Amino acid sequence: MELQKRLDQNLPERKGHKRKLEEEFEEEREISVPTGDAKQAILTEVSDQVEILNSTFSWKEADRAAAKRATHVLAELAKNEEVVNVIVEGGAVPALVKHLQAPPTIEGDRSLKPFEHEVEKGSAFALGLLAVKPEHQQLIVDIGALSHLVELLKRHKDGSSRAVNSVIRRAADAITNLAHENSFIKTRVRMEGGIPPLVELLEFTDTKVQRAAAGALRTLAFKNDENKNQIVECNALPTLILMLRSEDAAIHYEAVGVIGNLVHSSPNIKREVLLAGALQPVIGLLSSCCSESQREAALLLGQFAATDSDCKIHIVQRGAVRPLIEMLQSPDVQLREMSAFALGRLAQETHNQAGIAHNGGLMPLLKLLDSKNGSLQHNAAFALYGLADNEDNVSDFIRVGGVQKLQDGEFIVQATKDCVAKTLKRLEEKIHGRVLNHLLHLMRVAEKAVQRRVSLALAHLCSPDDQRTIFIDNNGLELLLGLLGSSSLKQQLDGAVALYKLANKATTLSSVDAAPPSPTPQVYLGEQYVNNPTLSDVTFLVEGRRFHAHRICLLASSDAFRAMFDGGYREKDAKDIEIPNIRWEVFELMMRFVYTGSVDVSLDIAQDLLRAADQYLLEGLKRLSEYTIAQDISLENVSSMYELSEAFNAISLRHTCILFILEQFEKLSLMPGHSLLIQRILPEIRNYFAKALTKVNLQSSRL
Repeated sequence: MELQKRLDQNLPERKGHKRKLEEEFEEEREISVPTGDAKQAILTEVSDQVEILNSTFSWKEADRAAAKRATHVLAELAKNEEVVNVIVEGGAVPALVKHLQAPPTIEGDRSLKPFEHEVEKGSAFALGLLAVKPEHQQLIVDIGALSHLVELLKRHKDGSSRAVNSVIRRAADAITNLAHENSFIKTRVRMEGGIPPLVELLEFTDTKVQRAAAGALRTLAFKNDENKNQIVECNALPTLILMLRSEDAAIHYEAVGVIGNLVHSSPNIKREVLLAGALQPVIGLLSSCCSESQREAALLLGQFAATDSDCKIHIVQRGAVRPLIEMLQSPDVQLREMSAFALGRLAQETHNQAGIAHNGGLMPLLKLLDSKNGSLQHNAAFALYGLADNEDNVSDFIRVGGVQKLQDGEFIVQATKDCVAKTLKRLEEKIHGRVLNHLLHLMRVAEKAVQRRVSLALAHLCSPDDQRTIFIDNNGLELLLGLLGSSSLKQQLDGAVALYKLANKATTLSSVDAAPPSPTPQVYLGEQYVNNPTLSDVTFLVEGRRFHAHRICLLASSDAFRAMFDGGYREKDAKDIEIPNIRWEVFELMMRFVYTGSVDVSLDIAQDLLRAADQYLLEGLKRLSEYTIAQDISLENVSSMYELSEAFNAISLRHTCILFILEQFEKLSLMPGHSLLIQRILPEIRNYFAKALTKVNLQSSRL
């Protein structure tokens, strides 16, 4: 549940979005915007147009024509964002705001009004372009633009015409840009009464007006609870849901965006949206030809499925899974991200998990782990975390190489790494009973590649209690060794990592990581008798020097000394016994061990001491020497260390070399002679694991 909460906090967010404000006037003049030092020229142009606007606020035909032309010129200039600041500096905003309203009329004047709605449209359009820059939004509002824009939204009540439709659309677009990511202005729009007319316009016959109104509501609903509530109270939901079914992609894209912002972080509105019948049309948008609508629909379904278990089931029952899985394979990265997000939410419900995998969701989700997009990778990992919770998916997960994918992945954010670790833990917890039986069946009858994937996964995931069953009784060890002997370096590395993991899981398969005690308890004469003539009854000659010893101590220490003094050797009755081919320091240290049971073995003498301990069958001293030598194993000397272990039958050292080779396999693969070393030690690795895994199983059964 903790992981679920953390992921819920990272819920992808929609935003209100700026209007592009294209499809301009029919009579626009192409203006070549000067560059470089021409700011003064632009200021002059702006000042000229502002002066025209300030002097033409009347219904005279010439004034209206001039004002219309001035708004067009300013709008054309404002299309270049680099010029917007100059336009504002030139005083254009107050002049444009003034012309958002019609000039005053003389009471009783019924004459035709020239360019009715046209100047207001041009002003709204120009102001919408200026509002693209956030730093100008507040200035435009403070001068009083909002109340005029809201009034323009209501002009359809006086009748519909092309000019009326255009001015309404430009007013809605301007509101959208003014309120974009500005919580204060969003609230001001509501206070100015802007939401009810926008909701009414959702039913407008002109689709461009309908889209503009929806776009404004989408922006106003983003992260503003009071606006959301008023939009719903104005009965926008039934119309928005009808818009979801529109064949016009631009219409259903805006509608699903509005609904998405309404339900975001609003459980009550989410319930109302579902009760109003949004679920099926949203699912229908997953198959839309409009990728933006598909993306928004997938995100919205993920939000629907966030907490309500029944809703998760209903989404799947109504046919969302297949189109979502198809979207996982889209070239559009945002589509892949949102579909993975939705599937991740759906996969947290038990009844959905097997269905998503059965419909082909597993492989595309695993492929998304290779993405360099952190959000996409994370959403895929969360979906896989859900799928891993169902026993019916575990075998498929392993069969297609999912475990290796999770282990080998390069994950961008820590939350994804945590999610992957938890997924592997979930899989590990399910490797028993019918799941394990199915995997063992695959190891016996599936194609070779699948058998190897299963053996690799089980090496990492199985319980120590099952190791013998898997790797001895069902041939898993041979599959791993086959990888180790492969011509593919990647397969060799996978095999080595798996074997090392297997070794660490088995309690008896640890490297020599502590100096071992003497193998058998015995009584020692003590330090004071080392090379002491007192009561000495035998003398050794080493490098021409005498070493005083005591037969009783030697007889108790090893079979080699017992044979020397009790057998038919010439040393049996000799008083002085010459010891060839051994240095005094080595012999003295060996005898000190015989007398005390312990010595400190330094690295510079350890190999000579190992040779002596092997010759005189001093197992305790041999193990101490092996331990010291093992501390010095490196990439450069592991081959010679292994040879040393063979020469003196140093089992512990040999096992340490094997574990070192498996652990450092990737680095060793870059060393010369690596392949020959692996081929040489394969039989010993086989013996090592065969004995150890059998022993582990026997120990477990006794417990």
